[in-house]
Amino acid sequence: MKQQAHFLSQKRNFLLVKVSSLGDILHNLPIVWDIRQLHPDAKVDWVVEDAYVDLLTPLQSTNSFKGIDRVIPIGLRRWKKNILNTKHWKELNQFIHVLQQDRYDTIIDFQGLIKSALIAKLAHRAQSGRITGLANSTQYSGYEPLARIFYSDLVAVPSQCHAIDRSRYIVSSALGIAPITRVSIPQFYQEPFMQELASQNLKPEIAQELKVPYVLCFHSTARSAKQWDIHSWIAVGKFLIQRGLHPVFPWGNPQEKQISQQIIEGIGGGGGILPPSYSIKQYFEIISHAQLTIGVDTGLTHLAAVLGRPTIEIYCDSPLWKTEGYWSNQVINLGDIGQPPSIMSVLNGIECLISS
Repeated sequence: MKQQAHFLSQKRNFLLVKVSSLGDILHNLPIVWDIRQLHPDAKVDWVVEDAYVDLLTPLQSTNSFKGIDRVIPIGLRRWKKNILNTKHWKELNQFIHVLQQDRYDTIIDFQGLIKSALIAKLAHRAQSGRITGLANSTQYSGYEPLARIFYSDLVAVPSQCHAIDRSRYIVSSALGIAPITRVSIPQFYQEPFMQELASQNLKPEIAQELKVPYVLCFHSTARSAKQWDIHSWIAVGKFLIQRGLHPVFPWGNPQEKQISQQIIEGIGGGGGILPPSYSIKQYFEIISHAQLTIGVDTGLTHLAAVLGRPTIEIYCDSPLWKTEGYWSNQVINLGDIGQPPSIMSVLNGIECLISS
């Protein structure tokens, strides 16, 4: 007991490795506060793909609170597109230099991939420093067994495990404590940040593009099997218009834009809205002012749930247990793997959330 108390009282340097993707990073946010609860004065750094830095910026330490001390961007996705580009090699060298500026007592790879394990291994460890990572795969999540050779400590987790619970199993082991359970409600972004988002007026140009009151309909995702069918989205769009709400169909690439246009054409009457392409940073503001968010199992839908906004998460070809928003009664989870929700169940969910 004395040894454990000494361990918990030490000021330690932590490095968290979770580089992608959008939803995975969001579901890893509670780890920062889990660490802070036991090590309020620790140094906590996080390696993340540069495209997702804006997800972590609100957690960076300030005079009023301690969150993430340093966000360390990496451009793996950009670099892979042109590995012969000398600029990319210079960026990689600079990344390694930054990664090795501090000595870390505890390095945790939450991803379980060779690329993330290599990042953990490249970091500058203290003499007694440890690298903790996954011992096994979980269903429907990426995992590369070879990553284990880079870890000092392996953590076995249940094969069916929510993304947040999985990360909490790993961090609990790294901290030397009993597994953190759902009795401890996960914290994502601090309440003052969310209150500030809600209190700020929507930028006039965005308000004009989206037409208040609006509902965000995230129909697209990286894997087409996770999409809900177009006719269902058309039915939802018509229903929202009947309720005096403006359905917005965001997109991120030309193919997704085309689907948005097909849905809007199906709705007819000029009711649906095709917005411009927005950044992740802009979506914080846009989601916080939406009347409702409806979306498939994709990052921006999870952002709405994490922000505690009224959200309907639609599952078509991914398991509900893996990423469902269980922390708020403002989040309704519908469908399951191989069991897309009915149109009626989504319409009932809309009625429930807009009337509450």
